[in-house]
Amino acid sequence: MTSLTRIVFLDRETLSDSVALPQVPFKHELQVYGRTTPDQVAERIADADIVISNKVALRREQLQAASQLKMIALAATGSDNIDLDAARERGIVVSNIRDYAVRSVPEHVFALIFALRRNICAYRQSVKEGRWQEAQQFCYFDYPIRDLAGSTLGLIGSGSLGQAVATMGRALGMKVIFAQRRGQTIVSNSDDRLPFEQVLEQADVLSLHCPLTAETQNMLGMAEFERMAARRPLLINTARGGLIDNQALEHALRQGWLGGAGIDVCTPEPPPADHILMRLLDLPNYILTPHIGWASQEAMQALANQLIDNIVAFHRGQARHTL
Repeated sequence: MTSLTRIVFLDRETLSDSVALPQVPFKHELQVYGRTTPDQVAERIADADIVISNKVALRREQLQAASQLKMIALAATGSDNIDLDAARERGIVVSNIRDYAVRSVPEHVFALIFALRRNICAYRQSVKEGRWQEAQQFCYFDYPIRDLAGSTLGLIGSGSLGQAVATMGRALGMKVIFAQRRGQTIVSNSDDRLPFEQVLEQADVLSLHCPLTAETQNMLGMAEFERMAARRPLLINTARGGLIDNQALEHALRQGWLGGAGIDVCTPEPPPADHILMRLLDLPNYILTPHIGWASQEAMQALANQLIDNIVAFHRGQARHTL
């Protein structure tokens, strides 16, 4: 590597201003852009040795044109915005961030679960509209409230986030079950996960914690929601928007197949004003948050620290967290 390494950060505004980037402890030139549009990518990475990207897409033609590029340092865990095959062909190392939000995301999951299970948003809105005064007594019962203890928490994805959510669920007295991959037929004796369809049928709360791949794209569609209808579970998605068929989700919510849904991710982000997930905001048992499950101050700072650690490790010839 040359004595002066050129580092380009394509989308610094995807991290809060309150997050400090640690100093890079080797000779370098750092170019920081708040945002980068698709038509700006090629020019901005043309002479870069290392590119930092959170959500900016880096596709084959752009990577092929960036002749100096040696590393892509993702400021995120997900890598669906990177053409990994093209990067491997070019010998470009891709490193991601791992296990930085093992508190923030599970806490957001349960914030959504509590809000939906106890209908917090619906009650707040009704109070704002004068329903408490209209009731003429100390409380009213317009929306159902259910305890979590004794209910079943179904998890799709058993990585660090899924396991952390499971730990919190058990602490609240929930029965926790993990799902096998959809369509999985070969199961080892040590695998205590349940068949995918069985988890859909048994869960009172279903939370998604798996990556978006060709296999998991739209894995929850009309057939899956219909299978869940008898139990009317809550659906929580803090993983990736593409895991759910949104038209099927709308149908399931409006038909009462789901007890509610808490969604923190969608495709694209931000969604246009006429997006299905925006249209659903008229429902009292639906919450949409702007992809903030990961965004506690502590988690964002841990991400920034790990980002620079990955770059430093690569510079020393000890690349880590590679994809």
